[in-house]
Amino acid sequence: MTGPSHARSLRFALVAIPLLFLAIVLLQTRIDAETRTIAQQKEDLLLRSGPLLKALSMGYEPLLADIYWTRAVQYYGSRLGNESEKFELLWPLLDITTTLDPKLIIAYRFGAIFLSEPAPMGAERADLAAELVKRGVAANPDDWRLDSDLGFLYYWHLKNYPEASAAYLEASKKKDSPVLMKMMAAEVAAKGNSFSASREIWTEIFESAQDPSVKKNAFQHLRSLQAQQDLLALDKVAEDFRERNGHYPVTTRELYERGVLSGIPIDPAGIPYIFGPDGKARLDPKSPVTVDKALNR
Repeated sequence: MTGPSHARSLRFALVAIPLLFLAIVLLQTRIDAETRTIAQQKEDLLLRSGPLLKALSMGYEPLLADIYWTRAVQYYGSRLGNESEKFELLWPLLDITTTLDPKLIIAYRFGAIFLSEPAPMGAERADLAAELVKRGVAANPDDWRLDSDLGFLYYWHLKNYPEASAAYLEASKKKDSPVLMKMMAAEVAAKGNSFSASREIWTEIFESAQDPSVKKNAFQHLRSLQAQQDLLALDKVAEDFRERNGHYPVTTRELYERGVLSGIPIDPAGIPYIFGPDGKARLDPKSPVTVDKALNR
């Protein structure tokens, strides 16, 4: 039994071991090739900067830009969904592309998406995305879509509401931009508690709108802004009252009767504000006025 069995094991080893070594060699060769490719890509990008390529392009900048944009898309697409991917070459590729052709709008708009999306769907670099789009705005000052994209980056990814509002407002001033841009500017300003800026924009919309639905929307937002400011002021009064008396006021009438307020505060619809158990001022449920719950209080 040991003789034939030993012989079979020996024959198997004689075949399997060379195949194993061959597989290891092939695998290492592939790893080395991929490593060299990545290293070559980095070296190629370092040696061929956008300004240098632009200087040497002899008038073929748009063609070269298309080539580099294609490379950027292929680079992004081939790595999409890889948890460990950092997309390190994405910004250099987009930098070269837009340096070669500053009018290539698609590179700014989609490039910003590639850069800003969180991993593993993107590079998670909203800061670079904003820089890219700002470059696009400078090179294409009449395209409202780029200002809108910048507003979205500041609003959604960077949480910089003043900058987001300013970008949307800039978009609203450009030819063919929809009225939505001015509305976004006003709403984002309110979200950042910039009530004066938001009210100014909504007032302009209300006074200039021809569409009754747009005018109604602006009116509702103006009432909402006033209510939001009132609620913030009442919150402060309620907190001061608690510090002096050891408890929050139960009603706004209590504040009036104690001489804290000169009258009972009412919302823009004429209905008195109320206080919740937490001491926060609120709109009466019967009031037609609404306040954005996402606003900071």
